[in-house]
Amino acid sequence: MKTRLLLIITLCIIPLWSNGQSLSPPIQNYSSYEYNAASKNWGLTIDENGELYVANNIGLLHFNGESWTLNKLPNKTIIRSTAYVNGKIYTGSYEEFGFWKMNLYGSLEYTSLTHLIKEHEFTNEEFWQIIPLNNAIIFRSFSTVYIYRNNEITVLDAPFVVTNIAKYKKEIIVAGEQRRLYRIKDNTLAHLESQELLEGKTIVDMVSFGDDLLIGTKLNGCYMLTNGLIAPLDDAINNELKDHQLNKVLSLDKNTIAFGTIKNGIYTYDVKHNTFQNLNKALGLQNNTVLAMLHYKEQLWLGLDNGIDKIQLKNPITYYTDHSGVLGTVYDLVDHEGELYLGSNTGIYHFKDDQLQFVPGSQGHVWDLEIIDGDLFCGHNTGTFILKNDKLNKVSDISGGYQIAKIPETQSSYIQGTYTGLANFKKGENGNWITSRITGIDFPVKQLCFENATTLWAAHPYKGLFKITMNGTHTKVLSTTEIKTGAIPNTYNIKLYNIKNQIILSSEGNWFKYDPIADIISEFEEFKDYVNMDLVNYNSTSYWFFDNDNQKKIIHTDLGYNQFTLDDALLRKRLAIETETIVNYNDSIYYFTLTDGFGKLNLNKFENELKNVALPIPRLSSFQDEKETYLLNYSSFKIPFNKSKSLLINVSAGSIKQYTYFYELTGTIDQSNYLDNGTIQLQNLPFGDYTLKVHTVSIGNELSAPKIIEFKILRPWYFSNWSLLGYLLLIIAAILLVRWYNRQKLAKKHNQLKVQMQREQDERLAQIEKEKLEKEIKRKQTELARTTMSVAKKNELIIELKDMIALNQEAFSNKQRFKSLSKKLDSSLDEDQDWKHFEVSFKELHEDFFENLLKKYPKLTPKDLRLCAYLKMNHTTKEIAPLMGISVRGVEIHRYRLRKKLNIDSSQNLSNYLIKFK
Repeated sequence: MKTRLLLIITLCIIPLWSNGQSLSPPIQNYSSYEYNAASKNWGLTIDENGELYVANNIGLLHFNGESWTLNKLPNKTIIRSTAYVNGKIYTGSYEEFGFWKMNLYGSLEYTSLTHLIKEHEFTNEEFWQIIPLNNAIIFRSFSTVYIYRNNEITVLDAPFVVTNIAKYKKEIIVAGEQRRLYRIKDNTLAHLESQELLEGKTIVDMVSFGDDLLIGTKLNGCYMLTNGLIAPLDDAINNELKDHQLNKVLSLDKNTIAFGTIKNGIYTYDVKHNTFQNLNKALGLQNNTVLAMLHYKEQLWLGLDNGIDKIQLKNPITYYTDHSGVLGTVYDLVDHEGELYLGSNTGIYHFKDDQLQFVPGSQGHVWDLEIIDGDLFCGHNTGTFILKNDKLNKVSDISGGYQIAKIPETQSSYIQGTYTGLANFKKGENGNWITSRITGIDFPVKQLCFENATTLWAAHPYKGLFKITMNGTHTKVLSTTEIKTGAIPNTYNIKLYNIKNQIILSSEGNWFKYDPIADIISEFEEFKDYVNMDLVNYNSTSYWFFDNDNQKKIIHTDLGYNQFTLDDALLRKRLAIETETIVNYNDSIYYFTLTDGFGKLNLNKFENELKNVALPIPRLSSFQDEKETYLLNYSSFKIPFNKSKSLLINVSAGSIKQYTYFYELTGTIDQSNYLDNGTIQLQNLPFGDYTLKVHTVSIGNELSAPKIIEFKILRPWYFSNWSLLGYLLLIIAAILLVRWYNRQKLAKKHNQLKVQMQREQDERLAQIEKEKLEKEIKRKQTELARTTMSVAKKNELIIELKDMIALNQEAFSNKQRFKSLSKKLDSSLDEDQDWKHFEVSFKELHEDFFENLLKKYPKLTPKDLRLCAYLKMNHTTKEIAPLMGISVRGVEIHRYRLRKKLNIDSSQNLSNYLIKFK
């Protein structure tokens, strides 16, 4: 049952690939969604800068190589034809024709010419052709020919339906519905020579071909007018044109003609070799109905019923493209016995005689194709096969045949990495291959590289890098060591190479080499200029790198002075990332694996193109700030600072190729970068003068001469001259203010110091005065105390004398003398007089003592005040007694009474109270 199912699948697949398809030049599709207009495109023209103009159903499309712009007529009618002549783009529409011209903003402006037509009315005319001739422009409708010359229009009415006109030998040839040809001579229609072969045939297009005239008919193929004689082209091409309804004819060069059909795309016909190539929707066109064609610098533009296509003729890279999706992604390809074999995720395919044939029984994922000892090995998802005469012979059942490598120092022994470990392949004496599983290892090995005959390095798809040692017969793994080193940042997805007998490793875009003598891993200096690149093909003198950055370039180098970069936009889009492979067929031809087929590079042709390339200088398409678009005739743009936060600068280099650009900005700040398109966005630039240099970059990474754009971001208002003057005045005012402030501050400080000095001086004087006063008080206190003590001692002595005399009174014989002596002693004890002297001195020391004491205690007697004064002087009772002329007992009694008057209890010291009293 499984065998029958496999046979059915194989029989179904094979017919899909039995149709021939040669390698095609690159085809760039522009859909109506991309150019944002209607699907139908009736006419094509191009200016001297390579900018394209398209007559579209809803207007005139303009493509500068970077962006599409739709320009509508004032009456919004369909544009049927267009032609670029001397800086003007002429267009024809419904009862309307005129020209467009680029204004100073880079936009197209329309000028109608129909107002120049005199004494003629349109009869539902549409203008399908525009042809320049000498100093005139010819417009054609189906009924009339209009000749625009010297700002006048001549109307040439035809008595028949005009199906086409063409410029031939400095004349305009007119094709009529009556299947005849005419020439315009002196503004009249004149018959050409005999045209019997055209009878009954509708002429749809004509074009000069050298000295001949090609005449295309709707259903009868193409004819050639040579020296007045008309003859059909070869049946091989004419049969195709008859079957698929010829619509457009275009001369490409002296030997090649392009035919556009209604049903089957285009045919390029080599007249010299009588061969042709067909390109249709199945081979990359968007649509099989060709409405217009244009040839410009090896670019063939097609206006289609649905879209616009560009074919790069004579390109050094050609492609085989599987538009059906059956082929899938190509993982490997190989040249075997002069024929090309492809391994994809759907199986093995054989490309021969422009036909891609599926190899029966090979369905499934193919990882590797290798030529080993003359045999074509296929590492397959289900095992490993040998392909011979398009028949597969399975030599290994071990699934997942990854890389296979020859064992050093052996004749025909190989090791293969598989899903489940390693396999040994050895060629027997009878030529058959013997396969065995190597024991001791069970993890997948995607890449491997031999260090010596028994030691190999193996890269696990996910778990890192291992060093494997095998026995001498390569049947068993003796040891497996995971390589862990700080030299390699990450061993995930590592790649292994054997370059000049060295083990080379690639990890995260960095290159390393293994030194077996020192047993260390270090940087590989020879590849230091190729970081973030994968090595996809190499030999002893040539290396192909794939750049993994955003530009996805392919670089070819000999590690010396010879290097070029293959930077092709279409190739970049189709390369199979992570599985990209380059295979050299010979010294000149290289093949690339793609996601939908394969590419072929003619290296000699490519290098010749590099030598002869004339890169266009970019042109400025628009210059915009945040709020406005600038006129393009400025030698230098001046941008207000408040509008300069984001600058948008668009450049273009024409529609010939999809160029890469490189720009350098110098000025207040510098920056540079590569661009995939012509849009340069500069943000947050500081004010100042800038120079922007923009280059186109060739496929070989060469730079064109620069387009120099100078602009100036004006200073913001707060840095304008008036503002700076204001700032200067403010600074001067601030300086003066600071100076005045400092002076005021110094003056204030001076005054403060002066006041402080005066205060300190006053304080010092007051202190001196205080000290002087204190000394005076102390002196007076001392003097008062001394005087008081002196009085007390005197009184005490007098009292004692008085007492002694009184005791010895009888001893005095003279009583009178006794009385006199007693009186003198009594007068010496004059308490009032002593008190007055004491009171004067006491009041000097305690000025308000008596007044305050009387205020608080108004019942005090003068005698009480005297006692209070003596107590304040801290005199003892014994010292007070003689001062008051009483006994000690009397003083104590008086003190007791005084305590009562002062309301002081016995616990409080009376003397201390009076000393503290103020």
